[in-house]
Amino acid sequence: MRATVLQEAGRVRLTDVPDPVIRDPGDALVRVRLAAVCGSDLWPYRGQESFTPGDRMGHEWVGVVEEVGADVARVRPGDLVLAPFAFADGICRVCRDGLFTSCPDGGFWGGRNDGGQAEAVRVPFADGTLVPVRADADAALLRGLLPLTDVMATGVHATSLAGVRPGSTVVVLGDGAVGLCACLAARRAGAERIILVGRHPDRGDLARRMGATDVLAADDPAAVGLVREETGGGVPAVAECAGTQAALDLAIDLVRPGGTIGSVGVPNGVDRVDLYRLFRHNITLRAGVAPARRYLEPLLAEVLAGHLDPSPVFSAELPLDEVATAYRAMDTRQAVKIALRP
Repeated sequence: MRATVLQEAGRVRLTDVPDPVIRDPGDALVRVRLAAVCGSDLWPYRGQESFTPGDRMGHEWVGVVEEVGADVARVRPGDLVLAPFAFADGICRVCRDGLFTSCPDGGFWGGRNDGGQAEAVRVPFADGTLVPVRADADAALLRGLLPLTDVMATGVHATSLAGVRPGSTVVVLGDGAVGLCACLAARRAGAERIILVGRHPDRGDLARRMGATDVLAADDPAAVGLVREETGGGVPAVAECAGTQAALDLAIDLVRPGGTIGSVGVPNGVDRVDLYRLFRHNITLRAGVAPARRYLEPLLAEVLAGHLDPSPVFSAELPLDEVATAYRAMDTRQAVKIALRP
């Protein structure tokens, strides 16, 4: 089969690799129907995160089960399934607590494991990892389902960590795919005012479509003062979705005393936290990688019912053969997010 590998910084390639096979009785083999390039894929692509040449790429994908091991009971061949960006056994203590991304026997797609930007994937712990859709999916529905595997679930996690409540005001930092989905998640949670602070002026209309009521520029020196003035001294909740030092510092500037920051951006380059300000003003900082599996079933039900549609986050859909083009477009900010069709 063909799979995407990272050969060196700035260079991905679709290449022939051995077909995946059942290794353990809890495995499933899944044929990928649709995958995506994620903003976090750009960290190793840019050489800003360690990798080994030949690492598999991609952790966002949906597909159809082709074969299952002897112990698999929850999914069967022919099922369309969602795969969260991390696999987990689903039965250990941390999984029972809903922290699937901390499963001691689990892992993440890509690297030495199979990646989702491929024609097929071997799924360990299929019963604990995969979520069957139990519905026929045309191209439009697949595009609505795919964000649930990462960016939509991560946006929900950001608003959950931040404690967004009905009728509240929230600031979302970052206008990448996660930040845009966090706007949608905040609207889903009942927030009355959703202020997106981003760095790409051309994404304002999309941000409003995804739920933002206000869009501000992160590099506008008046933005902090404007938010504080219009919210009476800061907001009760900030969803930090960029993972940069500047974004975390801005979150601390914008949250009011007693407020909460939910930080889900991968913190590459973050090396300090103003702990004294948090302490002095009783500000809560909650951070963590999203346990996407925890959120999949309720989000799936909302998509199938027509109550939730995160598909506008995709700028384009390309064949898997053009994966290198997709990476370049995202790296140069010509696209928010690109879906890949094997």
